Amino acid sequence: MDAAESIGIKAFEGIELTGVRRLLVATGQWKDLSRFPEWIPPVEPDLAPFLANKGVRLLGLDLSSVDCLDSKELPAHNKLSGCGIHILEGLVLDGLEPGLYDLAALPLALEAGDGSPVRAVVKKKG
Repeated sequence: MDAAESIGIKAFEGIELTGVRRLLVATGQWKDLSRFPEWIPPVEPDLAPFLANKGVRLLGLDLSSVDCLDSKELPAHNKLSGCGIHILEGLVLDGLEPGLYDLAALPLALEAGDGSPVRAVVKKKG
């Protein structure tokens, strides 16, 4: 994905998403994984219903959050959740070419949590 101020519907123009249930997005914006980023492009909340209408049920990104890092309201988190879309953040997608993959992302069994670290792995289909 090209550098952008935010990630919205426009970023997916010309990409056929119908039937895609799990969408992984490599932005390349978190350059140094040894340091927490100072800025990331947030996901625009109106992307959530657009993706849900296409059938997407999980959005994974190579970013530390889907919202601005200083956000207290978490509009993208709330809208994605409200549309039934699970979120995977902080993925390392370096070298992953566009295509179809099997994804396994197993969360820890945490009580009373709203999220969990996962070990996510992909395997190219075919």
